[in-house]
Amino acid sequence: MSCRRQSTETFGSKQWLIFYHESMKETAHKVGDLMGGTGTLSELEWNRFNDGFPNLQINKDDAQRLEKFYGTCLIVSFHTPEVIFEQLSLLYALPRLRARNFRIILPWFSTGTMERVEQVGQIATANSLARMLSCCPHGPGGPATIVIFDIHALQEQFYFSDSVLVELKSAVWLLKERLMKLKIENPDEEIAIAFPDDGAHKRFKSKFKDMPHIICTKVRNGDVRFVSIKEGEPKGRHVIIVDDLVQSGGTLLECAKPLMDMGATKVSCFVTHGVFPKESWNKFVGNDLIHKFWLTDSIPTTCSQIKDQAPFEVLSLAPLISNYLAGLAED
Repeated sequence: MSCRRQSTETFGSKQWLIFYHESMKETAHKVGDLMGGTGTLSELEWNRFNDGFPNLQINKDDAQRLEKFYGTCLIVSFHTPEVIFEQLSLLYALPRLRARNFRIILPWFSTGTMERVEQVGQIATANSLARMLSCCPHGPGGPATIVIFDIHALQEQFYFSDSVLVELKSAVWLLKERLMKLKIENPDEEIAIAFPDDGAHKRFKSKFKDMPHIICTKVRNGDVRFVSIKEGEPKGRHVIIVDDLVQSGGTLLECAKPLMDMGATKVSCFVTHGVFPKESWNKFVGNDLIHKFWLTDSIPTTCSQIKDQAPFEVLSLAPLISNYLAGLAED
C-alpha cells in the first residue's frame, strides 16, 4: 500500500463534507489536503454555555447542503469522558440534517480495554460506549458506518447494535511504509517483528508475512514475573515490537530487555494508540533500550505531549482515512 499524497483525479468525483472535533483539527486538515478538491472541511463552533454544557453551531450553509454531498464524514476523538457528550450531540444531529453515506471515524475506541466482566458488579464500559454510538439515527442512505482502527478486542464489534455498521481497520500499514523507507536507507539492516504476547502475534502476524517473527511471553518464577523470548531469533536484527496500544509502557520495556540481551542490534516499538496515562511516556525519553517509538495520531492529547520528543515519531492516520473515503483498499 502507498500512503503518499493522492491527486484529485485519483479520488474521482465523489465529494465528501468533513466535520471534525477540534482536537482532531490537524489530522482533519491533512485528510482534506490529501483529498484535494473532493474533500471539503466544515468549520464548527465548539463553544460552551456558562454552565459548562456544549453550545455547538454547524456552519449554516453546510447544514443546508449536506444532502448535496456524496458523503459526510465526522472525525472524532473520545480521549477523555469530558469531550464525549459534545461529540455524540453532533453525531446524532448530522443524519437528521440529511447527511448521506455518514462515516464516523473513531480512531481509538477508548473503553476497549474494559470489555470483560470477571466478577459480579463489574461494568463492561466497552459495551456501554458501543450502545451510545449505536443510537446514531439513520440518514437518507441508511445506517451510519463507524470506522475504528485496531480495536483492542475484535469481538467488541459485536457490542454494536444492528442500527449501525462497523468497519475495523488497521494502522500497521503506516508502519510497513515506514519500514520500506528504512530498508532504502539501510539496505543491509535486517528487520524482525516482535509481539509482546501470543494475542498480539495471532492478531498481527498476517500483516508481516514476509518478515521474521519473534514472540515474547510473560513467565512467573515464584512471585516474580518477567518477559522471555518464546520463539524467534533477535540476534543481529533491528527488532520492532508491535501492539495495538500502550498504557504505562512497562511491558514494552520488559520485552526490549531480553531482545537486547539476545543480540538485537536495535529495539523499536510501534503501537496504534499511545494512551500513556499520567505522562508515562516519559520513561521512554532518554532510554537507551528503545531506538524508535512510532505511534499514530489517534489520541491527540498524547501527540501534543510527545511532540519533538525523541524517540517518538507520530505517523498520521490521515492517508488511511483519505484512502478509505476514496474507496482505495489498504492492502
